[in-house]
Amino acid sequence: MRKLFVLFGLSAVLLAACGDGEGGSVSGYGSGEATGSGINVTGQGRVYGTPDTLTLNLGVSVLRETVNAATDEAAAKAEAIIAALRAKGVAEIDIQTANYSIYPEYDYNGDTQRLIGYRVSNNLTVKIRDLAKAGEIIDAATAAGGNDVVVQNLAFSIEDNTALLEMARTAAWNDAEAKAEQLARLAGVTLKAAISITETINYNTPPVYYERAMGADQAATPIEAGQQEVTVVVQVTFGLGA
Repeated sequence: MRKLFVLFGLSAVLLAACGDGEGGSVSGYGSGEATGSGINVTGQGRVYGTPDTLTLNLGVSVLRETVNAATDEAAAKAEAIIAALRAKGVAEIDIQTANYSIYPEYDYNGDTQRLIGYRVSNNLTVKIRDLAKAGEIIDAATAAGGNDVVVQNLAFSIEDNTALLEMARTAAWNDAEAKAEQLARLAGVTLKAAISITETINYNTPPVYYERAMGADQAATPIEAGQQEVTVVVQVTFGLGA
């Protein structure tokens, strides 16, 4: 069962207090009057969950003297990488071509340029769902690609984060409502229903760096999922009464 931890953050601004002249000001928050005024508060809910998916870009970048040589070599190595991924249990639907390019490379010396060769890049977006085998899978794929392999943009995620979002949203609302109620009491006014609500969702996952374990007798490269932070921030304007 996924463990979730909820933290709360509070911030609010009292825009104005309405009433019959008895609504007091709140030091540090400001005060005001007039019909239609309200309390604008920001509520934050933060939850943590364990990622269950790793997405990365994996491919080859081959430089050869001719286009044909470069395309042939890149194709062979890309096929070897895909075969290695499939052999380790990565589903076909989780392997997608993300980029394919061919361009000449030159060596520049002053005002002159010399053609070095042609570079062919073939990059895949790969999803790994068995995180316990992530290091083993990546090592096998990079070994298949050899010295021309490219691994980048590793990122963990939670495939279905509906429960996390609901918890963070509830925490953010409770945070905003509690702050608004406190400010209304301090100002001597009555808190009414929300007039407007806006929501912002943020995901924070630490970056993942990959360095292949070298040597056939070495253990697979360790890949640790850690935890993913999901934060919901709501800005709510509550109406005020006397």
